[in-house]
Amino acid sequence: MTSANPALDPARCPLCGSANACAMTAPAGAGAGTGSAAGACWCMTAHVAPEALARVPAPARGQACLCAVCAGAQATLPQAPSTPNRPA
Repeated sequence: MTSANPALDPARCPLCGSANACAMTAPAGAGAGTGSAAGACWCMTAHVAPEALARVPAPARGQACLCAVCAGAQATLPQAPSTPNRPA
């Protein structure tokens, strides 16, 4: 993802400024992100809350990805199976 706005960092969430873990903006050899295709990014399989997208400032739309927390996507990530409560 390339940024038309030089002040906007495409590797940072435009809402909170945290790293967005976008696979498309991470430099090659950086671990989780490798400047790979969009299909490899976490956000391609996550449900992003429409309310979160609406809060993105117009100049940042299409320029930088939201982080998982601001996207409201944490609820869509796989969760560990729960263990039944056992009496002590």
